[in-house]
Amino acid sequence: MTSNIQHTIIIGGSSGIGLATAHKLLGPGMKVTITGRNQDKLNSAWKSLGGAAGKAAFDASKPDEVRQFFSDLGPFDHLVLAASGGKGLGPFASLDLADVAGGVDEKVRPQLSCLQAALPTLDKSGSVTFISAVSAQLTAPGVAGIAAVNGMLLTVVPILAVELKPLRVNVVAPGVIDTPWWDFLPDDQRQAVFADYAGKTPVGRIGHAEDVAGAIAFLVSNGFMTGQVLTCDGGLRFAA
Repeated sequence: MTSNIQHTIIIGGSSGIGLATAHKLLGPGMKVTITGRNQDKLNSAWKSLGGAAGKAAFDASKPDEVRQFFSDLGPFDHLVLAASGGKGLGPFASLDLADVAGGVDEKVRPQLSCLQAALPTLDKSGSVTFISAVSAQLTAPGVAGIAAVNGMLLTVVPILAVELKPLRVNVVAPGVIDTPWWDFLPDDQRQAVFADYAGKTPVGRIGHAEDVAGAIAFLVSNGFMTGQVLTCDGGLRFAA
């Protein structure tokens, strides 16, 4: 694109890491559009951005809606894939393997589908940033299923970096981050889990969405980074 103003699309930008990334990137020289499935959440996120971002409500798990969005969008520069999911947790011996397939359907397939649909209009001098999770790098019991899901994204990134060159393709692997992803737990249980992980993590705390947004912004802006896994976990993967 010839304009000095670049445009970043954030899939799953209505809350958590996606929304924090929108706040981080939005400013002089960078236009941002956030997407999400829930119109009310999307409107709330848009208001928190001062109404300065673009917004589009569609379901990233539905290929027809994805293709329509990118077809209508026109040329843009950067794609951040923050579509998330939580299926696949639990001890392997009792794990319902259908949950692993469900994790692929709610996270991996939408991220890949969005990139595929974006390729005709995504500037080849721009970037793609996937969001995986540090579970794919841990040896903790109970994460085999969700690690399999997130590991798919870690595996595919270097391949795509070569296949889609010069488009830059990277992935961020967040650790335990205080976002609405954890809302499936009651507040007291959630705080206990956070305290436990904070005690295991070398930095002595869990992460915030803004921590991961900074990692994403680095990959978006650094034109010499491609095919990389940037782990933003406070050192959790090194804990005993």
